[in-house]
This record gives sequence, structure tokens and C-alpha cells, in this order.
Amino acid sequence: MTRKTELITDIQNLLNNYDDKNSTSINPSLLEFMNEDTLLSIIDTLLTQKESSKETDTDWLETFKKYS
Repeated sequence: MTRKTELITDIQNLLNNYDDKNSTSINPSLLEFMNEDTLLSIIDTLLTQKESSKETDTDWLETFKKYS
């Protein structure tokens, strides 16, 4: 497996972590024209979005927490 193929697989796995019910399939030929830096940037963006959504969920859940 090439580095580029691994990055594309990582992107697909990150997208699938958002929703267990739906599976995302990326045609590798669509991302094949991108260089490794671009693919790494996509991964970075997905990780940032995922972390941001976790913070938002935590903030929302805190509104329901009772303090004595």
C-alpha cells in the first residue's frame, strides 16, 4: 500500500467515524490527483472538526449538569 493510498484510507475512516449508520466510500481515483500535503490537510481539517464537535457536545451536556 502506498502512502497516498494510506492517507485516502485514513480520510475514509475519519468520515465513517462521524456516523456509524452510514458508510462513506471514496473513489480513490477522485483523490489520486492530490498530493500528500493536500491529503494531510484534509485529514487535519477532519480531525479539527471532530475535536470541535466534541467540545460543542461537552458544552451542551454541561448545561444539564446539576451543581450542589
